[in-house]
Amino acid sequence: MLKSVTSKWKEIPLDRALAAASRSVAGALEKVLAGNDLSFDEGMALATVEGNDLLALVKVADELRRQTVGDRITYVVNRNLNFTNVCIVGCAFCGFSRGPESPDAYFQSTDKLIAKSLEAVERGATEVCIQGGLPKDLDGFYYVELLRAIKARLPQLHVHAYSPMEIMYGIEKTHMPLREYLLMLKEAGLGSIPGTAAEILDDDVRRSLSPNKLKVRQWIDVIRTAHSLGIPSTSTMMYGHTELPEHWVRHLLLLREIQKETRGFTEFVPLGFIHSQTKLFQSGTARAGRSDHEDLIVHALGRVLLHGYIPNIQVSWVKLGFEQSLACLEAGANDFGGTLMEESISKMAGAKFGEYVAPGEFRALIRTIGRIPAERSTTYGIRKMFEHPDAEERLPLEPMPVLAPAANHAPVTATGY
Repeated sequence: MLKSVTSKWKEIPLDRALAAASRSVAGALEKVLAGNDLSFDEGMALATVEGNDLLALVKVADELRRQTVGDRITYVVNRNLNFTNVCIVGCAFCGFSRGPESPDAYFQSTDKLIAKSLEAVERGATEVCIQGGLPKDLDGFYYVELLRAIKARLPQLHVHAYSPMEIMYGIEKTHMPLREYLLMLKEAGLGSIPGTAAEILDDDVRRSLSPNKLKVRQWIDVIRTAHSLGIPSTSTMMYGHTELPEHWVRHLLLLREIQKETRGFTEFVPLGFIHSQTKLFQSGTARAGRSDHEDLIVHALGRVLLHGYIPNIQVSWVKLGFEQSLACLEAGANDFGGTLMEESISKMAGAKFGEYVAPGEFRALIRTIGRIPAERSTTYGIRKMFEHPDAEERLPLEPMPVLAPAANHAPVTATGY
């Protein structure tokens, strides 16, 4: 299994790994170790590595991780609130959305979402992450009204909400300028936004994935404007579908350029394409999702190309599973993501993982690779370090518990692309 591959590499010194690499790969890696930015061509040399070159990339990425954030692996205690699965966009890579007349379509009430938020806080959550589909008849002020309702009951709770696609939809519905709309959300209690809806930041690729989705320029405009208003965001990239390594490199270099200007990205999150229940795969257009090899390259490449700019690389345990996540945490990543409590977008696309990981389970997993667990805030403030194991720690050997769905609703269990 992949974890054993990365684990055995631990015994190989960095200098020996570099010595065994090809000249172009070793040169690029030595350049970034010296504190210099890599070019597109250098990124491409790293994006297609195999054998000894892959070993060198992983070793250098892990060393850059150590230099940047040390030996701790962070996680956040949070809950996903996917308020509706009704959506008009029609993304070919999505197995989550439903038409309004579908028997398993749902739109959860504000009272239900508040109750879920209260329950999450009782279970130790410091964040709720809110995303959903785009129903045709959605009121453009729904997003701000939901924020106000949750923050009125839970003023200290961090609300991480609304992808750039949702924000553009709100603007379309309200006819408000982007800056004013984001200010309205911030004043209502928006703490940060997920940098999802990025997929691959290349309009040609995006047309094959979802011709109705926002364009690259629109995604960038939302992100830059949010950052300028003091609203931080994550950054993401979906891989394992129709894209090529050159798209990974261009995507990462674009994120680097935005971060140089705004310093508003809190983390980079590679999102492996979950294929089995999607039109994109079933039509024969896409490959069968990400491979183990790609997982290592993409996480390590993110660390190397974003070094000095975005300090945190997060694994998506929902998409990778635990063993793959641990492997990538030994290849440059440093964050395990959130406990979620619910997860459905990935699950509806065919993911085998989802629902919930208890904080003690995260900590037990982290210790298996010799690192130190730490609970963080959404914006990476360290809330508590766990230098030593405690009674709550156990490996998640049993199937993840599934929360009971609300009456008349399909299970709501997901984090989006």
